[in-house]
Amino acid sequence: MKLIKIGILTDGKYGDRAYENISKIFPCTWIEIEEIPTNIILNDYKLNIPECDLYISYLRHPNQVLALAELGKPTILGISFGDGFMRQAKELNSRTFAYPTMCSIEPNTNILEIDEYAKNFGRPLYKSNVLEGKIVELEVIRSYPCGSSRAGANFIRGKSITVEILQNFAINVCYECRAPRFGRTCDKEIAGIIHLRALIKCTLEYNKIEDEKVLNFINDIENEYNKRLKKYRK
Repeated sequence: MKLIKIGILTDGKYGDRAYENISKIFPCTWIEIEEIPTNIILNDYKLNIPECDLYISYLRHPNQVLALAELGKPTILGISFGDGFMRQAKELNSRTFAYPTMCSIEPNTNILEIDEYAKNFGRPLYKSNVLEGKIVELEVIRSYPCGSSRAGANFIRGKSITVEILQNFAINVCYECRAPRFGRTCDKEIAGIIHLRALIKCTLEYNKIEDEKVLNFINDIENEYNKRLKKYRK
């Protein structure tokens, strides 16, 4: 693993949990920028921030985020502002990325800094040990930066695979999720669905589920996931 230096940018509202968890794996710098009301237009705004290999932005003012894009560094937007904004940010810096949630990121961008980060944080990846329909162990291989992936794993260890338990697993993930509700990104409910799909994938890998209610629930989750993806692709 290449140890990249990551800068977490915030105006003080979001990003603290991500910094806490990411800094356990990577050298990480907390960069707090002045909070400016979004109705104020910032002309020729410039950022003077520490040099990092990758920036993760939780800034809520679009002009500040565009100033970040102008620096030309690999950048992940924890808060974005829709497709039009992203086109503008991409014109300034093609290595700027935004995702439906921070747990949607995968190491497939061919940008070294982002892919190194995404090997550890992003779309959840679990490894399970299931005996007689009970999840006796669930190891977190890749997690959501806020820590909700581990919260879900801690909840479900030692429990049987039932519809109610799967639903409560997703509820625990959503409860711990720090996803801010801005623009079209960071939806707590889709975060819960993404974690459910990861859990289901690792439990089905070596175990056959025959409970019809559970199988129907798994099918419903897949349909709901695909429906929500269409919303973000519009």
